[in-house]
Parts: sequence; structure tokens; C-alpha cells
Amino acid sequence: MDQRRTLRVSEAVREELAEIIGFETDDARLLAVEVEEVHVSIDGRHATVRVGLHGTEKEQRESLAALDHARGYLRHELALRLSLRHVPELHFEHDKNPDVESRIDFLLRRAKKSRGRTENKP
Repeated sequence: MDQRRTLRVSEAVREELAEIIGFETDDARLLAVEVEEVHVSIDGRHATVRVGLHGTEKEQRESLAALDHARGYLRHELALRLSLRHVPELHFEHDKNPDVESRIDFLLRRAKKSRGRTENKP
């Protein structure tokens, strides 16, 4: 799978997982879970799902355990919703710094804007 396709599949998997986990599961332990990002491997067989977890340390462990328990169901739902030859095997990991990337993106955009203004001045 080329890089662009991998990115498209990763984004599609992220969107579907966010919808399934956020709106269609009845497990109360998954209420504190937010799907942050998904990285699908080049061969499309594995997907690392980074999730943001809220609550105490114990609640976070329980939420990760619930995700691991629901892995088969989530993969089955992805197979029904996405037309992929191989639905990736899901691997969940806790995103310890969910705001770092958005903060970096914000700072880069701000630096690009300010650099553009200073370069245009005579």
C-alpha cells in the first residue's frame, strides 16, 4: 500500500472507530475514551490506535481493558463499514500527551504567518 492510501485508510479507520466507540457501544467504561489517531501499517494488517483516556488511573486501565475486550467487535464493525481487503488488527495504546501535537501545529501555523508578514515588508 502506498503512503497516501495508508493515510486515507488510517483516517477512515479513525473516523469509524470514533463513531463506534463514542456513539454505538453500551459499555460505560468506554465513555471516557477518545480516538486521537490511527496509524495503519504499510501492509494494512495492523493498526495502532492512540486513544485519549479521562478519569483516574484505575478508570484509564479499565477503559483500555474494555477496548482490548471489544477488539474483535470493533474489527468486525470496521469490516462491515469499510471496503478493505484486509481489515487491520487493532492495537490500542494510551496517548499520554493528547494536546502536544495540536499545540505544535498551532505554533507552526503562527510562525508561518508571522514569517510571511516579515518577508513581505521592504
